[in-house]
This record gives sequence, C-alpha cells and structure tokens, in this order.
Amino acid sequence: MINILFRADSSSTIGVGHIMRDLVLAKQFQDSNIIFACQDLQGNLIDTIPYQVEILKSNSAKEIDKLIKKYDINMIIIDHYGINYNYEKQLKIKNPLLTIMVLDDTYEKHYCNILLNHNIYADANRYNNLVPKDCELRCGTEYTLLREEFYKEKAIKRDKIYDVLIAMGGADTQNLNIKLLKLLPKYFKIAVLTTKANKHLNKLKSYVKNKKNINLYINSTKIAKLINKSKFAIVTPSVTLNEVYFMGLPFLAIKTADNQEEMYHFLKRNNLSVLDKFDKGQFKMIFNQNGIK
Repeated sequence: MINILFRADSSSTIGVGHIMRDLVLAKQFQDSNIIFACQDLQGNLIDTIPYQVEILKSNSAKEIDKLIKKYDINMIIIDHYGINYNYEKQLKIKNPLLTIMVLDDTYEKHYCNILLNHNIYADANRYNNLVPKDCELRCGTEYTLLREEFYKEKAIKRDKIYDVLIAMGGADTQNLNIKLLKLLPKYFKIAVLTTKANKHLNKLKSYVKNKKNINLYINSTKIAKLINKSKFAIVTPSVTLNEVYFMGLPFLAIKTADNQEEMYHFLKRNNLSVLDKFDKGQFKMIFNQNGIK
C-alpha cells in the first residue's frame, strides 16, 4: 500500500480552499493510506478531515521529514504557499525515493515530480524553467478538482429559487458578506455560503437573523445544488469560481487576496465580470450590466 502525506493548512486568515480541494484530490487515491499534516491554526478545518491528521508545531521541513520517515511515506502532496523550492529540494535530498506533488496557483518555482495547477487559467508553458525538466505537468480544466456532486448536479435542471448566491471564501477575510448584502435589493432571494472559519460569522448571523429573504449556509455539503438553484453568483476568483464556472452560472468575481491575481487577469482578458477590489460604485455598475435588478 502507498503511504501519502498531504501538507496543507486552513485558518481564518488562510481560508479553507486548500483543505477542501485536497479532500477532493485524496479521493483519487482510494487504495492508499492517507495522512494529513496540519498546523492547529485559529479557524482551521482539521475536525472535518476524514483521515488521520498529524498536528504540526511549525511549518519546518525537519518536522515533515520526521513524519515521512515515521510513516514510510511514498508521496507527499504539498498545497501550501509557505512551502517553496528550497523546502521541497531539502525533502527530496533527504528522501531520494519520495515523490513530491505540488499544487500551484501562482506560477512559482518548485522542486517536484508532479505539478498540479487545476485552475481554469492554468498554462503549462509558463512552467518552463520553473520546475525540473522531468516534472509531470497537470494543468487546466482537465484536472480541475471538483467533488462528484458537481458532475451529478450539472445534469439536473433545477428551479432557480435564489436570485443571487454569495460566496466570498470560507473565511471572508475582507468581511464583504454584509457589505454586499446591503447593496442588493431587499426583495431578492439570497443564499450566502460561509464556514466556521469566518471570524465575522457572529456578526453575519446577527445581520441575517430576521431577514426572510436571506438563507445562510455554514459548512454546507450541498454547494453544487445551491449553485444549481441560483441565477447569479458573487464570488472570489478562487476555488469557488472554478466550481461556478463549471456549472455555467453567470458571476461577478471580486479579488480579495494576492494569490487570486492570475485568475483575475484571466477573467479580465476574457471579458468576464471581475473587480480588482470591492468598490461600491463599480459593483453596482457591473451588477446592473449583467441584467440583475
């Protein structure tokens, strides 16, 4: 049996996208022994991981190397912006037979055997001189990490009961949910997706409490169904956008983090609705241009 170690974190600052997509990827290794290695950060999703989890004290390569040797790891899958080329090379030197797979969103230099960029904007040519020559590149929509529910939902025609679906990341790091809700007509039926990693969750709960037109979904396991029931989505240009794009739902994306830059430029080049940052005036203009009133 192959032993696979996933290295990823989640928190109120980092967000939850890394863990969510890694759980999808893990299902591709049904016959393997899977272990996750995570730091115990505030607002993490460790309790939702259905595999053995090793709690890390730091993000050091030494600590990971100990786990590799302890569990006789054959492959490590790294999904972490805080792990770079030198870190990866250090692991490879100490463990020559180790297969290193890296998830990358921002065209960084990596020392790996396999590189996965599953985003709709991914371009394999841009990894020239960024990875070893024998590195296997898995880039683009062919490799997009989607839960099985999305493939099933795409084949189902559902009534559109929500005028707008809002998904500003599981942590909503810029606290935009309430700002967006205040800009939308009160007669709109709205679904808001978030998670327990959202440090603004109590304020959001309080805001929507007596508003019958707004449904708040926390750690929902029916995201594909909710997207399928919506007419329009307001999202960040991140993992959720890959899902909305796959489902064919019209959207407006609002960039909230530097690691969303590549997706932002892809959307801009293809004349798709996207904002570099939240701006009340621009939001209203683009929103109305999409015919949502």
